Amino acid sequence: MTRHDPDPHADERTTIDQFLDYQRATLQLKTDGLNREQLNKRLPTSALTLGGLLKHLALVEDDWIVVRFLGLPEPEPWASAPWDEDRDWEFHSAERDDPEGLRALYDAACDRSRQAVAAAGLDDLSVRTDRDGRHWSLRWILTHLTEETARHNGHADLLREAVDGVVGE
Repeated sequence: MTRHDPDPHADERTTIDQFLDYQRATLQLKTDGLNREQLNKRLPTSALTLGGLLKHLALVEDDWIVVRFLGLPEPEPWASAPWDEDRDWEFHSAERDDPEGLRALYDAACDRSRQAVAAAGLDDLSVRTDRDGRHWSLRWILTHLTEETARHNGHADLLREAVDGVVGE
């Protein structure tokens, strides 16, 4: 995926979409070209891996857009994941996944998200509600996805540097 700087003169929806896509592309760049061993490399102080981040952020996309916003059932591999046995299954199981499979899983989740919200307005509300019975606006969800992806990209920066010394955006 090619990364494009967000347009500083765009309307609100375009700005939100472009910033999220910029962060999505950053994660893809941080994991590009790495093999299974490299995607599974850990820092001594953390259990995070680049492969785990790819799988986790694929889950985050599907959970917020497919499940919460659209109200649809979880797609695979989430629907059959053993969450009761391992609450962090997506992080732990990524080490057994093929690198291209992890990238494809993330790409597919991002594509589903883009397609699902393309015709929706920022003030449209989620089908599912929070614990207090409130719905999330699409504006809030897309902003949250941007925040979570950007936060994990900070982790990806450190992990990628530990793998092969590559630094920067």
